Parts: sequence; C-alpha cells; structure tokens
Amino acid sequence: MQFPVELAWGPVRLPVHLLCETLAYALGYRLYAYLRARTADRISDEGRQWIFVGAAAGALLGSRLLGLLEHPDLLLHPPGGWLYYFTNKTIVGGFLGGLVGVELVKKRLGITASSGDLMVFPLLLGLGIGRVGCFFSGLADGTFGTATALPWGINFGDGVARHPTNLYEILLLGALALLLGALERGGPLPNGRRFELFLAGYLLFRLLVEFIKPTPALPGLGLTAIQWACAAGLGYYVWGWWRSSTRQHSAPAEAQ
Repeated sequence: MQFPVELAWGPVRLPVHLLCETLAYALGYRLYAYLRARTADRISDEGRQWIFVGAAAGALLGSRLLGLLEHPDLLLHPPGGWLYYFTNKTIVGGFLGGLVGVELVKKRLGITASSGDLMVFPLLLGLGIGRVGCFFSGLADGTFGTATALPWGINFGDGVARHPTNLYEILLLGALALLLGALERGGPLPNGRRFELFLAGYLLFRLLVEFIKPTPALPGLGLTAIQWACAAGLGYYVWGWWRSSTRQHSAPAEAQ
C-alpha cells in the first residue's frame, strides 16, 4: 500500500482522508438524529442548539490552542507563515474546549440534564471513521507513532516501521462502545455518566499513547502539551467522582 491513499477517477484524485472526514460528520450526525428521535430528551430543541454553539466555539478554540502548544518552539517562526496558527488542531483540545463551552452555556441556561450522554455513540462512530482516514493519510496527517520492531509496525512511506497509533485508537473506540453497551445492559447509568466514562477513557488512552508518538515533551515539563491536557481532564473527573461519592456517604449520616 502506498501512502497517502487516494481514490482516482481519471484525472480526479480524492484523498481517502477527506472522504472519511466527510463520512464521519455525516454518519455521526445521522446516528445522533436517530438516537434523539428514540430518546426522551430532557433538553429542548432551543437548548440543544445553544449547547451545540457552545460546544463548537469551545472546541474550535481549545483545538487550536492545544495544537499550537504542542510545538511552542514554532510559535515565533511558524512554518508556512500565519496560516499555521489556524491549521493546527487536536481532538483532545477540541473535546476539553467543547466541554468548557457546553458547561458555560448550560450554566447560563440553567440546564442540569446531561447533554453529552446522547452524543457518545455518535462521537465514537465519527472518531472511528475519522481515524481510518488518518491512517490512510500516512505521514501527512501526523498521527503516526514512533519506530517499532513489533510485527504489526507499518511503513507509512519513509521506510520506517512505526506504531499504527491511529489503528490503536480505532480499537480503543470499539472497546469503549462495547464496554458502555455492556454497562447499560445491566441497568441505566446515572445522568451524565456515559459521557464521563467515554471522555475519561479516551483521555487516559491519549495520555498513554502519546509516549509512543514522536511529539517531544515540553521543555522541562516531562510530558507533551496533550498529555498535560489529558491529565488535567482526568483530574477533573476523578475530583468530581470523589466529591459525588463523599456526598452520597455523608447523606445517610445526616439523615440519621
């Protein structure tokens, strides 16, 4: 296989990555619409619209900001000029920025119901399709891993067998979908728990998989910008779960 993979119709060539990205958005949205039509959504249509606005704005800002922080040495001398500041992006930054944007909108509107639970399986589907496109992009996408002697290492075009970290992520997303499905077959999860488990699982995976990616750690900080963002997100959820558990244990004592 020659990377990047393209589909050709005569003189027209279509990158598979672009096709997969388009399918990810389209099929992810179709699954969301299908699930919402069959779910008793506690959030109104108008509330959902504002939540999408908050998520999109937060994701755009978070994705760009964390993408730039990945390589702080390039900020003063961006490769390719000023467009560099608008093209760098990362999914982790998008998730965390989107989370902040959604929570701000929900607080402003007084919404307490989870808005993320309904999005989990559409996100898993969209991310999985998108990562297929990343894999077929080879080195151009920047999601490949470091060199490896393992038998499943893949040469993306530079003669080096590398960890196919994009394929690892697809396996992780499939495992998360199966795990969440199994948990919910045992009974309904608390409000918001589905999204919490999804995002915490994804952040943990990204924290670990970054160790086998070629992105250098931030000077003097030991981890990459993405890893620090993942650690912060995981810390937020651990703190939230600990606080919730403390409240549940103290409630019976107060009732006595």
